[in-house]
Amino acid sequence: MMKTFFAKLMAAAAPLVLALSLTAAPNAANAQATPEAAPAVAPTAAPATDPSAGSAAAPASTTPAAVPAAAATTKVDNPYGIGALWAQSDLVAKAVLAILAIMSMGSWYVIVTKLLEQMRMGRQAKEVDNEFWNERTVQDGTAKLAEGSPFRFIADAGVHATRKHDGLRGKVDFADFVDLCIHRATERVQRRLSNGMSLLATVGSTAPFVGLFGTVWGIYHALTAIGIAGQASIDKVAGPVGESLIMTAIGLAVAVPAVLGYNWLLRRNITVMDDVREFSGELHSVILAGSAAA
Repeated sequence: MMKTFFAKLMAAAAPLVLALSLTAAPNAANAQATPEAAPAVAPTAAPATDPSAGSAAAPASTTPAAVPAAAATTKVDNPYGIGALWAQSDLVAKAVLAILAIMSMGSWYVIVTKLLEQMRMGRQAKEVDNEFWNERTVQDGTAKLAEGSPFRFIADAGVHATRKHDGLRGKVDFADFVDLCIHRATERVQRRLSNGMSLLATVGSTAPFVGLFGTVWGIYHALTAIGIAGQASIDKVAGPVGESLIMTAIGLAVAVPAVLGYNWLLRRNITVMDDVREFSGELHSVILAGSAAA
């Protein structure tokens, strides 16, 4: 009975075994043929000197190098830059940045406007030498000067002094009264020329401390982040410490131009005022000589 069962089982499994053996035979033949074919191809490929083969291989060798080059030129946004600082900072940090920006704009405005004013006064001083002193009277020379010119303002003050020397003013010596009026006008010109210089001095002396306040505030945030995280990891302190350094740099960037501009404009003011005082002294002498001749 058992022999009959095994015989039937073997008879049923024989076609399946035969089919599996026929399928595996070509795969085994291919596996054996591949290692044997490799040595045969290698000797023939080595001595090949076809130029077309070299040119065809060149693009394939340069293609992998192009991928790192393209990756190297990819722009990565800086998460710790000024833009990120403004976006991630709190109200205090933004207020410090706004104050520094206002101080910087104010100092640059003063530097540019005072420089233009000094250059204009230099041109007006040349006009005085070419036009004013060539006229016959002080009144005629004053009319040749431009409106708003400090030299015309001083000349008008001298002319008006000759007309106002009456009443109680008439008791003062004429020369002293004219000198007083011209001196007063000269001092007003100097004060107007010095407008804005105090702003430069203030910005130059306080901007580093404003930036330092932002630095302290950023360090405070760094310590807070460390305390919350429980560990001093670089990702917790990089942002606040970077904010502190940026605040310090901005404070110095605002203060340095203000200090340099203040010293530069101050030296130029001295040169311009030398021309104004020279004109005032000569005008005083001319007015006295004219009144004596009259």
